[in-house]
Amino acid sequence: MVPVQAPGPAIRVQGIEKSFKDVQVLKGVDFDVAAGTIFALLGSNGAGKTTLVRILSTLLKPDAGTATVHGFDVAMNPGDVRESISLTGQFAAVDDVLTGMENLVLVAKLRHLKDPAAIAEGLLARFSLTGAAARRAATYSGGMRRRLDIAMSLIGNPPVIFLDEPTTGLDPQARLDVWQTIKQLASSGTTVLLTTQYLDEAEQLADRIAILHHGTIIQNGTLAELKQLLPPAKVEYIEKQPSLEDVFLALVGKESR
Repeated sequence: MVPVQAPGPAIRVQGIEKSFKDVQVLKGVDFDVAAGTIFALLGSNGAGKTTLVRILSTLLKPDAGTATVHGFDVAMNPGDVRESISLTGQFAAVDDVLTGMENLVLVAKLRHLKDPAAIAEGLLARFSLTGAAARRAATYSGGMRRRLDIAMSLIGNPPVIFLDEPTTGLDPQARLDVWQTIKQLASSGTTVLLTTQYLDEAEQLADRIAILHHGTIIQNGTLAELKQLLPPAKVEYIEKQPSLEDVFLALVGKESR
């Protein structure tokens, strides 16, 4: 059972610092994430995104600063934080030997939930995996594996989910599938903190975007607010050129998953 806590920001980070030996990875990070929104933490490799997620998920202790998740302090109440969250890393945690159904049932049983089969069937339907339920996960495409991985992380209905670079290594169609899944999470009330190094991913998904650079947040705002930081570009003609995404979808079509 997810513990209940007083309303407020789903995630609050204040002055978080973290060093590894002589390397200071986080240098005083501050931001809030409103409940039921998608918050993108955008930054290049080595910016400190994964380190921050590991702190928020209680896998690392900060050197300084405070953080709360679902109202619980990550240092003082790590057990309550863990019951309130789910973490999906850069690599899918599915068991290749098991089928999609078996992966989900196993997690439901480990969490001591009633009727694991019904929970699994519901998630398979929600993530468009019912047709592949009896197939071993080793036969799944990259996008299907990632959707199964996210489905596994939602067992128990955690109010907050951390997605650490969830589309790394996926092909364009699989990325679009995962994007749709993330949008559905937020629309159902789940708070999503997404780390990414892809600008288009943050642009497509996030309600707010924070740019993490050399261990500090250098900008934080909505897409519209960030765009106002630069003057508009002048164009010589109005004709809109197709994007790479437009070309890709036109060529391959919107195939069913």
